[in-house]
Amino acid sequence: MVLLVIDTQDLLMTEDLYAFDSFVKNVTRLITSARQGGTEIIYVRHDDGDELTSGKTGFDIYRPFSPQGGEKIFDKHFNSAFRKTGLAEYLNAKREAQIITAGLQTDYCIDATVKGGFERGFHMIVPAFCNTTVDNEFMTGEQSYRYYNQEIWYTRYADCVSFEAALALL
Repeated sequence: MVLLVIDTQDLLMTEDLYAFDSFVKNVTRLITSARQGGTEIIYVRHDDGDELTSGKTGFDIYRPFSPQGGEKIFDKHFNSAFRKTGLAEYLNAKREAQIITAGLQTDYCIDATVKGGFERGFHMIVPAFCNTTVDNEFMTGEQSYRYYNQEIWYTRYADCVSFEAALALL
């Protein structure tokens, strides 16, 4: 099992995110529990080649979640953490089958990664209130969160579990 922390970069980590404080608290607890339990943490950063790109302010992972002690970082140029990053190959080489996902944004990169992982045969696990997003022209951040976590992924692409159940897995 691995904990995959997706796109929690300084530029994206704003209080405009739905339930920002709870999200930060929960992801911090997941990371701490993973480290204490010896579960590998893998970070994914999005590089759009423009505003969010290596060398620019905001590209770094949000300080409270910062990688430690050689924890791996994969950079991506597409929504899915699996597309042309080497992540799937890395996980397959290690015979990892279960992935707990956390990060940003529910309706973009988390959605693409959950579905991409499912399509590659990984058992995707989505803890409650460990992904979030901002309002868009169609839905509020809360509506998007609930739509994906309670309708789209649930029983189709992932096990959407309580936060406590995710902690117990780590």
